[in-house]
Amino acid sequence: MLTNKRIVIIGGSSGIGLETARLTLEKGAEVIIASRSEKKLKEAKDSLQGEITIFTLDVTDEIQVKTFFEKIGQIDHLVITAAETTSGLFLETEVDVARQLFNNKFWGQYLCVKYGAPHLTKDGSITLFSGIVAYKAMVGSAVLGSVNAAVASLGQTLALELAPIRVNVISPGIIDTPSRSKMSDEARNQFYEGMASKLPVEKVGKAKDVASGVYYLIKNHFVTGTVLHIDGGHMLI
Repeated sequence: MLTNKRIVIIGGSSGIGLETARLTLEKGAEVIIASRSEKKLKEAKDSLQGEITIFTLDVTDEIQVKTFFEKIGQIDHLVITAAETTSGLFLETEVDVARQLFNNKFWGQYLCVKYGAPHLTKDGSITLFSGIVAYKAMVGSAVLGSVNAAVASLGQTLALELAPIRVNVISPGIIDTPSRSKMSDEARNQFYEGMASKLPVEKVGKAKDVASGVYYLIKNHFVTGTVLHIDGGHMLI
């Protein structure tokens, strides 16, 4: 259980972050969720039960991030799921687009750790998010794979630098979340069905599958510097 524990979830208004908020609230934690969209935050709060606080936050804005952590004070666990991702062939991707991806997913997590870590209890933890394309090369994912690899390396180094605070990284595979909402229903279903047919588990992941991985990393006090792959065996194919 997480009774009397304060958990900050950056990107907690939808998808994996929202399911993580739901699970940790069920375990008795006080949960603070932050994201850019005030509308999504309010909808998320209405869908959750427990001690929940919401904040609007742009993780690419250093001053906002610093002020946010100063405002909320001491916390026990920090989970950073927020990230806008893009894909595209290397030679066809504009440099500004690639830089923006790094700004969102790498520098966003970097800033949250830099300003969040001083507020963590010594027996607390940080969970970062990488992704499958850091470990399995795929056409169209050169930039995203590089970003994910950078996050994983950062997390493992910080496990040493920030000790005894534990730092771990989750690397999700193909997860059914709102991040693919821009696709048509038909295209999205075809994509998921095609991936499911290739994976050893014969299905794509759900947000709650990843949330349970976050909970494991929060609860297990003997795990740090680990990249937890929640990918249905994707790396094997």
